[in-house]
Amino acid sequence: MNFSFHPEAENEFNKAIDYYEEMELGLGYDFAQEVYSTIIRSVKLPKAWTVLDGDIRRSLVRRFPYGVLYSEEQEGIFIIAVMHLHRNPGYWKQRK
Repeated sequence: MNFSFHPEAENEFNKAIDYYEEMELGLGYDFAQEVYSTIIRSVKLPKAWTVLDGDIRRSLVRRFPYGVLYSEEQEGIFIIAVMHLHRNPGYWKQRK
């Protein structure tokens, strides 16, 4: 199974990497690795994670206050958001 990003989700992911890299050298890389690990877990077990809304699920990122929101599609998972867990919880809903 594969994965793809909504363009806005990919943008917010890249911005978060940049933010963490500015905070500490190498932390952006660590963040990216944790998000990719979360994505791979979601690809392997797409139904294992919490349902948020309809067919949208959330898999939590280790070490960082983020979740990967995705839907399971025929060709793989579609990542709707790489969401900070303590900011604007419903902002992604218009992306469905």
